[in-house]
Amino acid sequence: MSVKIRMRRMGAKRRPFYRIVVADSRMPRDGRFIEEVGYYNPVAEPKELKLDEDKIYEWLKKGAQPSDTVRSLLSGAGLMKKLHDEKYSK
Repeated sequence: MSVKIRMRRMGAKRRPFYRIVVADSRMPRDGRFIEEVGYYNPVAEPKELKLDEDKIYEWLKKGAQPSDTVRSLLSGAGLMKKLHDEKYSK
């Protein structure tokens, strides 16, 4: 089973709101998921991003692959650097 960290779209037309979830890669975008680990609201001013860093970090250590968009958000929050530093500091 391949696990992905990706965004699940919610909200009304032209008012998107995304939940960041951990899901099986075979499930549809807005389908069943394993765990919710944050949210992203690009419409708000300033943009809102809330991440449960401990949960995301644990999933990344287990091998979950973030989507391109989620990887960008995680990089901005410093989680990808933290994972990289731990992995290659030995």
